Amino acid sequence: QVQLVESGGGSAQAGGSLRLSCAASGIRFSISGMGWYRQAPGKQRELVAHITSGETTHYADSVKGRFTISRDNAKNTVYLQMNSLKPEDTAVYYCAATVLGQRYWGQGTQVTVSS
Repeated sequence: QVQLVESGGGSAQAGGSLRLSCAASGIRFSISGMGWYRQAPGKQRELVAHITSGETTHYADSVKGRFTISRDNAKNTVYLQMNSLKPEDTAVYYCAATVLGQRYWGQGTQVTVSS
């Protein structure tokens, strides 16, 4: 059974930082592409950052230079370090794993940034 469990969400002031974690089980993590997505109220879910099994990273333009995605294959965990947070970063953040043509989602964690 595949499980992706996000943690680290919460509230922060504008300009602050949060670090999200996503612990994966039931998948071959080391060969999985891992991504962070977010969905704000009334908006579509959007890709925030992605990291391949070879650790190539990709970021949405809106978070470039502020967010960093990383992975620890020994811990089956992917991270999203979020710095210089803005109120527009407020959303539910979801972890996703893509492996062997299948995509799996976590349950999401709320991030709220106040001005």
